[in-house]
Amino acid sequence: MRITASAISLTVDDVRASVGFFTDHFGFRTEMEADGFASLGRDDAAPNLVFLQTGAEVLPEDIRRQHAQGLIVVFTVEDLAGEEARLRSEGVEITLPLREEPWGERLFMVTDPNGVLVELVEWVTPAGEGAPADAQDA
Repeated sequence: MRITASAISLTVDDVRASVGFFTDHFGFRTEMEADGFASLGRDDAAPNLVFLQTGAEVLPEDIRRQHAQGLIVVFTVEDLAGEEARLRSEGVEITLPLREEPWGERLFMVTDPNGVLVELVEWVTPAGEGAPADAQDA
C-alpha cells in the first residue's frame, strides 16, 4: 500500500465554527466545502481535516449522531511555548496547560468550539537520557 494523502474526518454540530477555528488559529485553508461539509488543508505534514455535520446522510446510519469525542488531533510543532503564547494572545483558551511528561513529551491542549481537542507537542530528551551511564547513577 502506498498512501498518497491523509485526512481526519470529524463529525461536529457546527461545521463553520470548526472551520473558523482551524483556519484562524492553525493556518488551515478551506479546500472544499458544501452544506454540512468542509475539507481543510495545509502545505506541510498536517493531515487534511474534514468536518461533517452531525446527522449527515453520507455517514453510516448507526454513527450519524455521534460527535468527535475521545479523539485528540495532535500537531508536533517547534517552539511550543511560542505557540502557546500566540494562541493565548489570539484569545484561545488553553484546555490543558503546558506540561512535560517523563518520557520527553512537552504538550498543551486547546479545544475548538465543537469540543474537538487539539494537542500541540514538542519532543525533548527525557531527564537522564543521553547522559553518560555514571551520571545517571549520581
